[in-house]
Amino acid sequence: MHTHIERLYGIAAKSERLIIGLMSGTSMDGLDVALCRIRGVGSNTQVEVLQFTTCPYPESYQERVRQVFAKRDIDLQHLTLLNPWIGQLHGQLVNACLASWHIDPQSIDIIASHGQTIYHCPQSQHGLSDYGNATLQLGDGCHLALETGIITLSDFRQKHIAAGGEGAPLAAYGDYWYFASDDEHRVLLNMGGIANLTVLAKGAPLEQTLCADIGPGNTMLDAYVQRYFAPLEYDKNSALAKQGKVEPALLQALSAHPFLAKEMPKTTGPEVFNLAYLAQCQTQSQTQNLGHYHVLATLCEFAALEIARQLNGLAEKLGDIKVYASGGGIHNPLLMARIRAYCSAGIELNSLQQLGINPDAKEAVLFALLANDTLAGSTSSETGHLGMPGVTMGKVSFAD
Repeated sequence: MHTHIERLYGIAAKSERLIIGLMSGTSMDGLDVALCRIRGVGSNTQVEVLQFTTCPYPESYQERVRQVFAKRDIDLQHLTLLNPWIGQLHGQLVNACLASWHIDPQSIDIIASHGQTIYHCPQSQHGLSDYGNATLQLGDGCHLALETGIITLSDFRQKHIAAGGEGAPLAAYGDYWYFASDDEHRVLLNMGGIANLTVLAKGAPLEQTLCADIGPGNTMLDAYVQRYFAPLEYDKNSALAKQGKVEPALLQALSAHPFLAKEMPKTTGPEVFNLAYLAQCQTQSQTQNLGHYHVLATLCEFAALEIARQLNGLAEKLGDIKVYASGGGIHNPLLMARIRAYCSAGIELNSLQQLGINPDAKEAVLFALLANDTLAGSTSSETGHLGMPGVTMGKVSFAD
């Protein structure tokens, strides 16, 4: 047996594993790094978050990635160069975290790296009959592994697509293993650039877990602030949007996108909900001269309205539900207030912190859980989903 395979076998046989989960979202504000101690697999998984931080990216990161992010026409050489560069940078940030935590890299079993999404295009979006679903994340796992000296699992979304999914969202597995309840209907709402949710009906098996993107979270808000309020990256504490008033005509135009009326599961991205879409809606609603504060207020209302619509629909089917929110959107007080205002009776909106997980760490932790089950999970029906023989996502890169 090759020594690399023996190493993986040894990790899989351990009673607990130290796994670093990495997540870089579409906001590109930094790399989320979660050091997790994980015991068990599947529904018997126990996870303890030992350390968590978000490492801010250098300004050059955003400048370089935005040249290709969510764009159909790009410089192919630049895209090719970014793949190893992001992998190396992520490795350097992991090394810096371990040094600051006084942790020996050799004690870490695995790094689980999501990478940086560059373009997401399910078939329902591109509409080309000769092609299926597709997505692209950069940050080469081999470069990350060699930079850190730690075995790395990366490129998780391709298995989901190969098995018939759209590559996103992948939260269903970790959400079910860690947050499913026999006592209450739970909805895990994550508001990153795109808002997504996982529906965990009380006592339901994994096969009945519903996970879907539901519309924009912060992506249009952040993009608008970055264009018109530079050097600000986002609307901190909703300070800008609170100065505006919602424009009903623009809100109606924004809410007319056909994706929003589709049944779940579904997936989308900034390729759809972006400033070009905003401009189209402003033209349709004749609001091209609307002031910046009013635009931001309307974009915030749009995100809140669509999130609440989906939650209200779930409450009609399930009855009382408890919603546990995570992602950057929970730090937007106006967004949170407007979601609550639109939600019907019987919906309780909380922070994920109430379930014992830092809401900012959730996505990074989920990829650590996926890596754990890839290494040590079974191929039983308990973990099978979307026609997959088990939750074996990610491609292995060895450190030597």
